[in-house]
Amino acid sequence: MSGPQEEALVEAQAQTIDRKDVAKGAGLAAVARLGALIEVIAQPAYTWMFGLTGYGVYVVLWAVVNILANLLDLAMGQALQRIVPASANETERHGAVRFALLVSTGLGVAAAVIISISASMLAPWIATAPGDAAQLPQAIAIFAWSLPLWIFVETATAAARAKRAFGPEIRLRIFWEQIARLVFAAGFFLAGFGFEGLLFAHLASLALTAWLSWKLLARYYDAGLLLRAPIPAHLRGKALATGLAMLPPALARRAYNDLPPILLNLMIPGAGGAAAAGIFGIARKIASIPLIVRQSFLYVLAPLASAQAALDRREIAPLYSFSTHVSLLLAAPLAGFLILVAADMLSAFAPGSEAGLSVVIILLAARAAEAALGPATPIIEMTGHRILPLANSLAGLAIWLALGMWLVPQRGAEGMAMAVSAAVVLTAILAMVELYWVDRISPLGHGFWRALFSAAGCITLLWGLGELLSPFGQPVRALSLLFLFWPALWVTLRIGLLPEDKAGLGSFARKLRL
Repeated sequence: MSGPQEEALVEAQAQTIDRKDVAKGAGLAAVARLGALIEVIAQPAYTWMFGLTGYGVYVVLWAVVNILANLLDLAMGQALQRIVPASANETERHGAVRFALLVSTGLGVAAAVIISISASMLAPWIATAPGDAAQLPQAIAIFAWSLPLWIFVETATAAARAKRAFGPEIRLRIFWEQIARLVFAAGFFLAGFGFEGLLFAHLASLALTAWLSWKLLARYYDAGLLLRAPIPAHLRGKALATGLAMLPPALARRAYNDLPPILLNLMIPGAGGAAAAGIFGIARKIASIPLIVRQSFLYVLAPLASAQAALDRREIAPLYSFSTHVSLLLAAPLAGFLILVAADMLSAFAPGSEAGLSVVIILLAARAAEAALGPATPIIEMTGHRILPLANSLAGLAIWLALGMWLVPQRGAEGMAMAVSAAVVLTAILAMVELYWVDRISPLGHGFWRALFSAAGCITLLWGLGELLSPFGQPVRALSLLFLFWPALWVTLRIGLLPEDKAGLGSFARKLRL
């Protein structure tokens, strides 16, 4: 294909991007991400099988792996979101993916070797119950190999997402991975393993997911070309420069999720530190439910915004506005409902988990605010603004550390939740302001306020119904709110969406009579 033909192809692809593309991709991603509910449901099982302290050790070690993975992959997955959609040359696309996999996974393997060798020196840094301390070095040495596996999964599925394969990669990572982990965990528990059984189950599920990730990659790329595609110097430089520019924001986002349980574990000795990490981990999982909506749009908007920016940046505005309205109308009421039934959800976990109620409420409120501010962050990252995401990340980390130093000594996990929530919301605000400042793109039109008031009305209605149902007892109240939430959400969408938003939802809106 000649140069002009390739340019015409890129232009034609960019011109087809509209609300329906966003809705279709986000819908596929959301359906796939519903598998995350399996993880939330599985957490009580893990706490009962391996204890709150054993679960806390798992949360800490998996948090360490996540942070190291985000550092060692050099943000190659995010780099592919820019490089693959903007390139019309198949050889270059395959070369970029091959380079990303070699660099990121290679660094993960090297780190796993070092951690395995050093496991006995690292184990004393992890606070755990006295009875679990003897098994910790061996568990760390084996669990270290989840690092290269997770990096491979992250990079491979990012490459598939860059081809607009939104649903399959999330279904693989969330649904099948979580099902496999639960099955393996039950097997290790029945075989008599202690807390290390949960670590081994996680490793086994990641090995299965890594194999499925390669199969997924082969559906959207030529497997043979991936193994032999040339990686010229300019492509290596482009991938590294793009990835390194995106690395600080990626690390900051991961730090908000994974550093809190690590820090709580370090600050509180013994079983108390493991329990505190477990409580924060439970609260974070529950608060991740509204994130299903927001992340569905984040996954979709990154490659779509990159492709659209190559032709006409102004056409990003309707995609952004539509995403903000739908995200706000779905995520905010969902977060409000979960706050109302949070105490009932915590009762399903092992004893001691109820101490995390305030942590759950704070994190859910932050997720609702984040959804209301819209998915400006991926647009800023994917449309050529390399300094702004870094500045946002530094500002978020600064407010988190300042508030954390002030609040954690007095309020423990609750103070950590407040500090993290402030940082997350601040980062979202900065991205929204910057997008308007640079490209004059803002979600704050009449459609935004309509969606905001509709979502607020839904939450207020659910709260009032909860108050009326309280005399009948907590179980009746929680189950009644669960059934009432869905018609309340339908009314909210019907009132809160603009006509053009409903048109963008296509057959989904027609079937639901929105």
